[in-house]
Parts: sequence; structure tokens; C-alpha cells
Amino acid sequence: MKHKTLLSKFLIAIFLLAGLAACDKDFASIGTDIIGQFNFETESVTYPVVTYNKDIGPVQTNILPSYFLGYNNDQLYGSFSASIVGQLIPSTFDPVFGENVVLDSVVLNIPYFSRLVETDEEGNNVYEIDSIFGDSPIKLSVFRNDFFLRDFNPDLEFEEELIYYANKTTSDGNVIGDPELEGELLYEDENFLPSADQIVLTTIDEETSETTISQRLAPGIRVLLDNPNSYWESLIFDKEGEPELSNESNFRNHFRGLYIRAEAMDIDGTLMMLNIGTNATLTLHYTSETEDTTDDGTDTENTTEPGTFTMSFSGNTVNFIEDSFIGIVDGDPVEGDEQLFLKGSQGSMAIVNLFNGDEDGNSPELQDFKSQNWLINQAELEFYVDQSAIQDVEPDRIYLYNLETNRPLIDYFLDQSVSSTQVNAKIDHLQPLVRVDDDPQSAGIKYTIELTEHINNLFLRDSTNVKLGLVVTTNVNNIEILDLEGDDELVEASISGTFLSPRGTVLFGNNAPDEDKQVKLKIYYTEPDN
Repeated sequence: MKHKTLLSKFLIAIFLLAGLAACDKDFASIGTDIIGQFNFETESVTYPVVTYNKDIGPVQTNILPSYFLGYNNDQLYGSFSASIVGQLIPSTFDPVFGENVVLDSVVLNIPYFSRLVETDEEGNNVYEIDSIFGDSPIKLSVFRNDFFLRDFNPDLEFEEELIYYANKTTSDGNVIGDPELEGELLYEDENFLPSADQIVLTTIDEETSETTISQRLAPGIRVLLDNPNSYWESLIFDKEGEPELSNESNFRNHFRGLYIRAEAMDIDGTLMMLNIGTNATLTLHYTSETEDTTDDGTDTENTTEPGTFTMSFSGNTVNFIEDSFIGIVDGDPVEGDEQLFLKGSQGSMAIVNLFNGDEDGNSPELQDFKSQNWLINQAELEFYVDQSAIQDVEPDRIYLYNLETNRPLIDYFLDQSVSSTQVNAKIDHLQPLVRVDDDPQSAGIKYTIELTEHINNLFLRDSTNVKLGLVVTTNVNNIEILDLEGDDELVEASISGTFLSPRGTVLFGNNAPDEDKQVKLKIYYTEPDN
């Protein structure tokens, strides 16, 4: 906990006196002589919290900030494989390819999240890749996708965007079958592993046969796709001047994108978080002939020129998950649970009910709290890790959100520890996991969530005591709201940071046998010494 100085507490009290004069807390009776008399005592109190398990189920996956590809095995929760289907949009429409077009290669390039570490004197780059989980080979296959990824629900007169869920279902009730995704097989590798090496592109001088480096790219998936039965010529080059290449709508219906499927090759596997979007491309490299006039204008000659036709994953992109997760039974909303099972992807979460509130959030404990004549200095929840149940690497962060709005608590927005990185973002409100000896590789002890302003809203502003959702997250900055397929009235949505977390943990609930590790709401307050 962050201890405040005595002076800062007095200044806060003075600042709030005028604003609280009309409240029922009767702070105005203290007067202005508090500075001279120091008539305050700092105390703490704990209030009950009911915590219980909840299955998340299939999650919306067509609006993610990044996407999973690969296979991951959690020794406690089970395994899952993640595949991607995505539409590709050309960088230009109505292309002119030239005469006698000859396809050279078709290159799929999807960058990893990486950081440039250093560059040597020869210009070679050393990278560190991020968000790679595991180091065992997987099977990677790329298919032509035959399923049309619509933007809107046609049954609702195109007024509602169509939602795609991780279990290959859509919000209009359709189930996407594998035959619709797995068209022509374009690539297959049964021993794929990501590499942190830079990608070096070279060119060969036709006259001297010398090889020179033309480009150095950051690490990523870069593979050559096959061309069965002149597929790419028929798809692209033969359509020059036709409606299929004239605009985005026509092109998306003409070429429905790629399906990238990952499968396990052994018990472990590797899972990659990929930087898909405009950075991920599919490029057709070709040569064509152009007719040039000689300098004196008396004759013409044909010249061979290289060309490219580039498409990016800027249309609909969807993650599909196939898992063997253990079933987490929904917990006891009245008494709470001994253990809380938090798992990312389409795993499980916990419900947090402060003050043991009823359906409307009211309780005798909450009324007792509101009746006090206190100045709230700090409020926090502590969640202790059940190390006897942990079998894998624990997530560094967890996230608490309002289940009525599906948005973070006010403390999230007021947290000034803002950072674009997961490590340093929101560390006042959502404090990182405390580990033994502060060693990043050691066992976890507890998570602390500070929710002072949320509690102040209940205490001073009579806000509704809503139920809260507790989940793991791979990045506390990823709070895009993802719809859930089920019709549960309490839990309607998750967040992108939770879906994009392959990790899980087990926490002690409010009914844990060890009272010292039970979940409690601890409030630090200042009270006038009357």
C-alpha cells in the first residue's frame, strides 16, 4: 500500500470540507481548527466481498488489436489452437499489369511484434521478438478461404454489424464449417517455428550474377505460397479491366481471403501474437513487357519490367479457437467460492460482489459503511495466489471492470501511470503480481487492486454498488469490449486483453480455508477525534 503523509491527509481533508458541507457525513461540524488541534485518527476496516467463478464461453474475435496463431498447452486448464481467417484488400484498384505477364512468386508476410536491439557496421539488425509463447514446432497451413466474411447481418436489413465468435459461429446464428474455410491448399509446413532473425531480401544482377542485399525486414512469417493450376494468374492477372478488380466490395467477393490454420505437433507447441493489419501483406511478384520507342523514334522494342500487386489484411479478420479447456462450473453467488479460476482466451473469470450486495447492490454492510463519518484515504482488494494449484507461468496482470457498462472502474481512468507498454501501464490501480523476492521468474504471491475512487463514489455520491468482473489480461491497455455468445444477463462481454492472454491463474476466494488469504475489501480512512 502507498502510505500518505500526515500533512497530505490534512490538506485533502481541508480541500473536501467545503464540498462536503451539504452531505450527511457532517464534516462541516469539525470546523477550521483541525490544523492546530490535529483531531484526526487514521484507521482501517475490512468489509465482506463475495467472489465466485464464471465461465466466459465463446468470445467475439473480429475486432481485435492483434491476433493469435499457433498452439498452447496449459497444464492446468488444457490446450487450445488458434487459427486466422482474413480478407485482403489491394493497395490499388483497376491495375494495369502490361503484356505477357509472368508470375514470379506469391509472398505472404506477417510480422511479429519485435524490437530492434542493435545494428552492426554492415547494417545487419538484431531483433528481440515479443509475445511468443512456447518453443516447440507446430503445423502451419494456408488455404484459400471460401467463406464470405460479411460486414452486416442481412437478416436485420444491414443495420447491425455481424459478429464473429471464436467457436466459428456468427451473431446471426450461422456455423462456419471447415470445408468453407479450407479451399485450395496454398502452403504447408509441419515443422514451423518462429525466428527472431531479420529477413534479408536479395537481388541478382543478370549480367554479372552478383547477389546484393536489397532490403532487411523485421522478423515475421514470410512464406512462398503455391500456385496450383495457375490459381493466381486466373484470380488476378486474367481479371485486368474487369469489375472484380475495380473496387473493394467487388474484390472482397471475388477473393475471399486466406485461412491460416495452426495445429499441434506435440504436447507443447508455440503460440504467436501477430501484428496483423496493414503491416501484414500478400504480394504477387511478376514481370511484364512494355513497348518502348527508340531514341530516334524510328522503331520500338519490348522491355521486361518487374511489378508487384500487394494486398493487406485490412478487411475482416477473425480468430478461431479450438480448445480442450477443463469445464469451470459457475460458482455460488451467495456464499462465494474457495478458489477463483481465471483463464484467458475463452476461459473463465470471477464475479466480485462488494459488500455482499443483493441484486440491486444493497446490503446491511453497505448501509453501515455509508453511515460512517469518514474521509476515505484508500480502498483496495487483495487477491492471493493459490500456489498449490498453479502449474504454469502466471500472468503479471489482472483487470477489474464494471459488469453493467463493461468499462473499467473510474480508478483506471484516473491512474496517471500511463504507458503504452504492459509493464508500466496502470500500475497504481491494477498493481502487477507480487512475486517471491521480486524475481520475475518466481512464484506469485498476490495481486492488489486499488479502487479508492470507486468506493468514494459509493460513499459520497450514492452510486450503485454494481457487480464487477475479474479477468486475466495480456495487456491492461487492451480494453476493447468483446461480445459474448451466450445470453447471460450478468456477464455480457469480455475484453480483448483477456482473449489475447494464453495464461491462467488460481486465486483464493472469499471462502478460502486460510482466513488471512481470503478476499477482503480493505478501507483506510480518517475519522475526526470528537
